[in-house]
Amino acid sequence: MTTPDLNHVAVFTRVVEGGSFTAAARALGLPKSSVSRSVSRLEAELGVRLLQRTTRSVHLTDAGHAYYDTVSRALSGLQEAQAAISDMQSTPQGVVRVTSAVDIGVNVLAGLVARFVRKHPGIHVEMVLTGRFLNLVEEGVDLAVRAGKLDDSSLVARRVGSLEARLFAAPAYLRRAGGPKSVKELASQDCLLFRARRGRATWELTGPKGVETVDVRGRVSADDFAFIRQMMLAGGGIGLVPWTTCAQDVERGRLVRVLPDYAAPGGALHVVYPSARYVPQRVALLRDFLVQGLLERSTTCDARDGQKKAAPRAVTG
Repeated sequence: MTTPDLNHVAVFTRVVEGGSFTAAARALGLPKSSVSRSVSRLEAELGVRLLQRTTRSVHLTDAGHAYYDTVSRALSGLQEAQAAISDMQSTPQGVVRVTSAVDIGVNVLAGLVARFVRKHPGIHVEMVLTGRFLNLVEEGVDLAVRAGKLDDSSLVARRVGSLEARLFAAPAYLRRAGGPKSVKELASQDCLLFRARRGRATWELTGPKGVETVDVRGRVSADDFAFIRQMMLAGGGIGLVPWTTCAQDVERGRLVRVLPDYAAPGGALHVVYPSARYVPQRVALLRDFLVQGLLERSTTCDARDGQKKAAPRAVTG
């Protein structure tokens, strides 16, 4: 048996990781026929079938499983060594692709990314803003900022807080109407409602007294948090929105927290990336920058009101 061509081995691992010849071809920038031919040559060199092909997908044979487990670790070690040497010899540079929901990208990540590229001018950040959960491996994405439950157990996730909803209003509105001193007093305020019927809604808030519920009314309701944000900025009333919606507005003093001890619980917020032993320096730099920045941003609203809380710890899981 001849020594296999490492290029064929690398193509084989991409097919396995992408789940198809099409995904591997897209990731490698090669024609699908070239990818298929490369795997066939590897099988011929080894004298064993590694993949079972169907019209829509590929599946590893028993020999393919054993071979992939070994060569993927070996290739990862080679790539790690090569990338580590490259990192030592040059300043961080290259492309990092990041995906997130549109509202998180616009309201939170834009400011963080602007600071990052000023600090690392050799790194180019490509943002993919979409409501769709991209397959990071198949679509060549390095990092994702995601809210809610994570279903893909193959990803490494670092928790950076939660998307709890908080109460906000413009200083002009509070000067005109007077701010509420308790949850019950929200009932007499002009509230900006999210997906409400006939100008009424029930807000459930968690604070020093546990869970408190209040029926609120408003002359304006909308199905979009961006619209509610603009209404708050215009002095239209008090809104209950995720903190990511108006983090920059609070930093700049355009909005302030109302009843800062209270919030409505939301899903967890994570920075996630494909599981790998080695992460390129440019990706690791942006990952750590975003983790720190999001941890700080999640407490900014409290800090301005003298209610700063301890930031949640980043965890891997």
